[in-house]
Amino acid sequence: MAKKKISVIGCGWLGLPLAKALVQEGYSVKGSTTTPDKLELLQQAGIEPFLVSFPENSPKTILEDLLDAEIIIINLPPRRTAPEAGDYEKTIRLLIDSLPNPTSNLLFVSSTSVYAELNREVIEQDALPSPTSDAQLLRCEYWVQKAKSQQATIVRFGGLMGGSRHPGKFLAGRQNLPQPNGPVNMIHLQDCIGLLKAIIHQEKWGFTFNACAPTHPTREEFYTLATQQLDLAPPQFLEEDLSQYKVINSDLLGRELGYFFVFPNLLECLRSSEF
Repeated sequence: MAKKKISVIGCGWLGLPLAKALVQEGYSVKGSTTTPDKLELLQQAGIEPFLVSFPENSPKTILEDLLDAEIIIINLPPRRTAPEAGDYEKTIRLLIDSLPNPTSNLLFVSSTSVYAELNREVIEQDALPSPTSDAQLLRCEYWVQKAKSQQATIVRFGGLMGGSRHPGKFLAGRQNLPQPNGPVNMIHLQDCIGLLKAIIHQEKWGFTFNACAPTHPTREEFYTLATQQLDLAPPQFLEEDLSQYKVINSDLLGRELGYFFVFPNLLECLRSSEF
């Protein structure tokens, strides 16, 4: 039996290795990039390449061809500054409105930035608009759910690490940093790919999942160790009490997918030779 066609919209830090992993499993994979020099890289990996720019986009026929798949993974990083910020929501609406196959499934890569700093553990139902949450991304989740109902699954990733993203580089040498005791909510690239593949394999549609490693070291211990692993200057934190924070609970992944993290312990992950 032929494997399903999958389109990966956004072949960057996560999208490219995910698309490669899906190709290796026998899926027919299309992938988009905004960088002309990347087209050959995609093709060499067995991915059918598409050069598109959002939201102005390429010709309609190209977009329709890209979206002609049974599973569509929308993996575009939100823009945080104007005017690009508003373009992100336009792009998501454009993609949803352009879907040629009404029976296709959507896998939307979101972020735990949709949660406010509630000073407690948060689960999937706790995402509500607030001054300290990403309202634009929450609206995009709404459009995805409204368009596809039980055919779409949303994955809210925490901070991303692995591959070219080593957290030792994030805060190295910085001074007077707040929140030394704030909990870290991170996930490794291998786990990002693993759980997205698990959703596809098990056809878990109609869900919203938090996706963070189940351990939450403090900012000070995590980023200090991260810089030590790269022999960089450690960050210096202020001596202050814990103020606003959130701890991301990802237990639903385990219950629904039976997923076991490759890197459940973030500190051990930093020390791992596989990082």
